Amino acid sequence: MVIGRNIRGLPPDSHIAMKAPALVKALEEAHQQLGVPVRRERGKFRGGRCTVAGDDVMVINKMHPYEAQLAVLAESLRSLPHDQLYIRPSVRTALEDAWAAQTAATLEAPDLGEE
Repeated sequence: MVIGRNIRGLPPDSHIAMKAPALVKALEEAHQQLGVPVRRERGKFRGGRCTVAGDDVMVINKMHPYEAQLAVLAESLRSLPHDQLYIRPSVRTALEDAWAAQTAATLEAPDLGEE
């Protein structure tokens, strides 16, 4: 399975050569290098970064597909000081594509407050 067709909101013409499991692993490692441990849990939740006993923890739903895990990890990494890390070019490209998709989805979402 190649990323590009399955990430929600990612343009179908995006040609990312890395497979989703490798990207998820790379983003988990980036979180750990930044001092944010990653926990893989099972349950009825999307996943994301939270605070447990005063420490940041990244929680991933291991039952979700890799593309969903990638989106959650990318969203979290966006707000961390990731510029101080070396991130392989293919991983950085996937991150930038995921961030662009998240931004586009936010801009396209209807404002429920307006009538």
